[in-house]
Amino acid sequence: MDWLPVLLGLAVVFSVIMYVVMDGFDLGIGILVVFAPGEAERAAMINSIAPFWDGNETWLVLGGTLLIAAFPLAYATLLPAFYLPLMIMLFALVFRGIAFEFRFRSRRFRWLWDLAFIGGSTLATFCQGIVLGAFIKGIPVADGSFRGSTFGFLSVFAVICGAGLLAAYAMLGATWLIFKSSGTTAHYGRLAARISLPLTLAFIAIVSIWTPLAFPRIATRWFSWPNIAYLSPVPIVTAGVAFCAWRAISDTRDWLPFLLAVLLFLLAFLGLGISIWPYAVPYTATLWQAASSPPTLAFVGAGTAVIVPLILAYFAFAYWVFRGKTTDQTGYGH
Repeated sequence: MDWLPVLLGLAVVFSVIMYVVMDGFDLGIGILVVFAPGEAERAAMINSIAPFWDGNETWLVLGGTLLIAAFPLAYATLLPAFYLPLMIMLFALVFRGIAFEFRFRSRRFRWLWDLAFIGGSTLATFCQGIVLGAFIKGIPVADGSFRGSTFGFLSVFAVICGAGLLAAYAMLGATWLIFKSSGTTAHYGRLAARISLPLTLAFIAIVSIWTPLAFPRIATRWFSWPNIAYLSPVPIVTAGVAFCAWRAISDTRDWLPFLLAVLLFLLAFLGLGISIWPYAVPYTATLWQAASSPPTLAFVGAGTAVIVPLILAYFAFAYWVFRGKTTDQTGYGH
């Protein structure tokens, strides 16, 4: 049953990708609200994510549940390594949710809840980027458990990853505005996309150059023969998608920039997966070493096979019901 750890590892990765993409655009809206031209645009921006933002975080819960059930060694190692940024992220998400609800009911102090919404979105995004950078860098492990310090996750590389994710989520949020709003709000989305897309590409380039230089294991994975022949299409396709995304910002097909932005994220995840495969805990425990017992994996796999299609069906229905454009007053209309 050696294939079960791989399948459940892919399920964890799928949950993380779905969370990053789906919660990424509404966190991106939160980041961009601070620069919105006026209250009408801010209202339209927040209305555009109102039916989705809390449901999007379902994927975060699912990913964490699968990790602890299918890969308890990875969970027990990664959680202590990232206690601080994960706790800050969770508190930021909670505070962001409170601010989201209160701004609709407040008049006098709406500006305060807007700041809370912006701060929660920005802080949660930055913490996620910090965790990503520390994960790529590797986790110090001795005798099968975490042996680092409380602030061991902090490094220049992790901070760069945090800043890069801020730019990337802003890009997702901007292209979402192009897709789901109109008038001055959509115009603001196009302006934001023209800034955030080049910034995202710059951070992708920095991380892509930094990782093989700093981590010989990753350099060997990408540049040894024949790997370089097989993997060279990944950066080439990424550059092509980035060029198409830039052109699409001015396209009349409003859905196209968002689709291409999501594709950029998927390509970035592909590059990350290639770099760290087959480790569940970089670079000390593989998927098979971190996995639960075969009966547990079979049970978790059966449950995942039932739950994931149900979640996908729910989201498909929700996104279909709230299709179309949004406004600052009435939200979604058809």
